[in-house]
Amino acid sequence: MGFVKRALCSVTRKKGKSLILFLVIFVLGNVIAGSIAIQQSTQNVEKNVKKQLGGTATIQLDYENNQEEFAKEDFKIDQLKVDLMKKIGKSPYVKYYDYNAVSGTQTKELKSASIESEQSGVMMEGFTLKGSNYHKILDVEEKNIKLVDGKVFTQEDIDNGKNVGLISSKIAEENGLSVGDQMVMDSRGYDYAENGEEKELFKIDIPIQIIGIFEPTTVEMKDKENKKNEEQNMNKQYMSLQQLNTVYLPNKAVVEINKDYTEKLKKVAPDSAFIPEDDQEEYYTPVYVLKSPDDVEAFKEETQPLLPKLYAVKASTDQYEQIGGSMKKMSQISGYVVVIAVLATLLIISLVVLLFMRDRKYELGIYLSLGDKRSHVMGQIIIEMLVISGIALILSLITGNFLGKMVSESLLNSDLLSNSSDQMNMFMGFDGLSSNELTADDIMNAYEVKFSLGYIVTYLVVGLGTVLLAAILPLLYIVRLNPKKIMM
Repeated sequence: MGFVKRALCSVTRKKGKSLILFLVIFVLGNVIAGSIAIQQSTQNVEKNVKKQLGGTATIQLDYENNQEEFAKEDFKIDQLKVDLMKKIGKSPYVKYYDYNAVSGTQTKELKSASIESEQSGVMMEGFTLKGSNYHKILDVEEKNIKLVDGKVFTQEDIDNGKNVGLISSKIAEENGLSVGDQMVMDSRGYDYAENGEEKELFKIDIPIQIIGIFEPTTVEMKDKENKKNEEQNMNKQYMSLQQLNTVYLPNKAVVEINKDYTEKLKKVAPDSAFIPEDDQEEYYTPVYVLKSPDDVEAFKEETQPLLPKLYAVKASTDQYEQIGGSMKKMSQISGYVVVIAVLATLLIISLVVLLFMRDRKYELGIYLSLGDKRSHVMGQIIIEMLVISGIALILSLITGNFLGKMVSESLLNSDLLSNSSDQMNMFMGFDGLSSNELTADDIMNAYEVKFSLGYIVTYLVVGLGTVLLAAILPLLYIVRLNPKKIMM
């Protein structure tokens, strides 16, 4: 009888010992399967959410980690140089980039958009002027806005700083404007008294040739859902309103508008606190679109040493880092459980099989004394273990998945993981890095324990690998068997 057939007969003949080994592997397999299911699910959430957020990065002052420096009276901030922005833009991780001069202007004659909701009306007077040095306009390329009429800038428009712009369809509708029209923006300057009253100081008419009309892709004009989350709804409406009232212009046009406003303010109100210092350079905000969200960390490591003091790289995926703490903590816990379960499985299976070997030493001694090779005897033991463990692991693959689902739901609903969500339940994308508003609820809702090819392969590799490693000690016992002593 071959050793393979002997192994199969031994499994069915010694039902009690086979059942004990099966139950041990099944119980431990459930723990490993559940932990791997949780770990795979949390990793999938992080991967999918970061993919949704996109790989966009900018450079900002790092207030959070430099509070003491900013508290000093004599501290000085070095502004980012355009040459440095361009140098960083040549990184192999960057797909394309832009740097923007941003300004705001209050108007009366030119109507701005407003959003009304069931909670309250959100109003805004004036516009955000967003400059661009990238003629295709980064927001169009990233599908944050959709061009519905007209065209984007030409390189000549950018180089010469022409007063040409793109406005939202809402603004065009409110003011009866279309592509080819000249929009006159009546920029107003105000003085504010101590009691809060404002006084108009001057008006500057800014002619802008409309070359394109866009629609934001993420604007919600009315928000009727989730009434209990009024703060979140108001924030969504503010972001929508800000996008609707954005006018895209070449950078040089925005800079020139700012200069004209400052000069007028100096003449009319030389003591105004809103007049910038004479030596202050134009401020630009760089935005880098990376080739992949997976390149964010590498881009940060490459860029950070080049930056002036007090600056840091901020990325769109930081939203997940801010409010995805519960998923990270659960992934860590499941990782620890996998390690502990594997070690426990190695120890328990090794001891159980070794005890069974001691009871079977006469049987094994007979095989060896009859001239059977030790490799055949070892092969018999390995096949027995693989048959029993294979059945146990396949069954625990199914039950362990359900166990992981129940445990993870219990953890997410408990206070154990809630502290990360409480710190910042919502991360708002006001820095222009992402048009998506990410909340802790979004991350929780994206979490799902399910069967996947990665889960099945990972679990079977870990499970069978653990069983094979556990067989080392029993096999060493067989190697040391002396058939002559056993048969005496």
